[in-house]
Amino acid sequence: MFDDSISAHALTADVLLLGESAPMRLLREQVRRVAQTDSTVLVLGESGTGKELVARAVHAWSPRAARPFVAVNCGAIPGELMESELFGHERGAFTGALNARKGRFELAGRGTLFLDEIAEMSPPLQVKILRVLQEKCFERVGGSEVLASQARIVAATHRDLEQQIGLGRFREDLYYRLNVFPVQVPPLRERGEDILQLAEHALQRLEAQGLGRLRFGEGVQQALLRYRWPGNVRELQNLMERLLILHAGSIVRLADLPPKLRSGSDLEIVDGGLEEQAAIAAPPEDEQDGLQALMAAMVETALTPVLPEEGMDLRAYLEQIERSLIEQALERGRYVIAHAAQHLGLRRTTLVEKIRKYGLDTEAKK
Repeated sequence: MFDDSISAHALTADVLLLGESAPMRLLREQVRRVAQTDSTVLVLGESGTGKELVARAVHAWSPRAARPFVAVNCGAIPGELMESELFGHERGAFTGALNARKGRFELAGRGTLFLDEIAEMSPPLQVKILRVLQEKCFERVGGSEVLASQARIVAATHRDLEQQIGLGRFREDLYYRLNVFPVQVPPLRERGEDILQLAEHALQRLEAQGLGRLRFGEGVQQALLRYRWPGNVRELQNLMERLLILHAGSIVRLADLPPKLRSGSDLEIVDGGLEEQAAIAAPPEDEQDGLQALMAAMVETALTPVLPEEGMDLRAYLEQIERSLIEQALERGRYVIAHAAQHLGLRRTTLVEKIRKYGLDTEAKK
């Protein structure tokens, strides 16, 4: 499974980035490549997808692996304390500063500094971070000595930074300083059978902590694969822990799952037993988006779709309509992806994936 030439630090990274789905293979390849450089990395993805794990993998696969990895959550520290937290302070710099203190930049040294939830940082502090990225130096609060910034910067956010720029909440110049090498972490719903691998890994970790062992009964794995996982990997891990606490040493059956996981299943619990029913599972997200686009097109053009006598390939038809609408949205939004996404009612990251899927040109035609 692992390359023998990879260090023990990199072995840890492989464990962090579990999964054999196409999105995860692409993610690992991107992380391996950028890890060998000193480039700034911007990790993007929904909450719970494991953005910090990606940052740790960047560090573990890099020449800096033996040096410190220092993480700071920009949304968890009050704004008035964040400057001191990042840059440190000198004795007497403010009330309560009884001793000098190193900040996260100093503690990271020549290692990696991970700025999690960078979009939550206040505008005044964004200016200071921009200066550090530009000039590679900083000063402690209340100090005059200029200290060199030698840490590699990895930032992460679950927000659409281009949208935040449009709302005046994030500096455009800082965005371009951070967005040297963007990495998109796929949501769990797009990772297929990685879901089962991650569930098993979570159960093994919990078993090692002494919580016991369990097995999945009929229909449980299918229910896990069918669920949309809005909370992503974090939600999956929490569910495994809850099931293990309740059912250690036994078999988890479909009836033991939360109702939201059972609702899309082909098997329902009836009078304590399993009974098959003709339940129609929700279509995949791409088909849902395609259907919404098709409905919008029908409303706009006042046309009623007619099913040919010989039948049709619905998926291909929806893809054709979806591609056309995306092209129109790009043109209407002057090829600014954030604007096109607003016209379509999609998240920017979802639209980017669809543009890649159809191989569309995102530059204005001359």
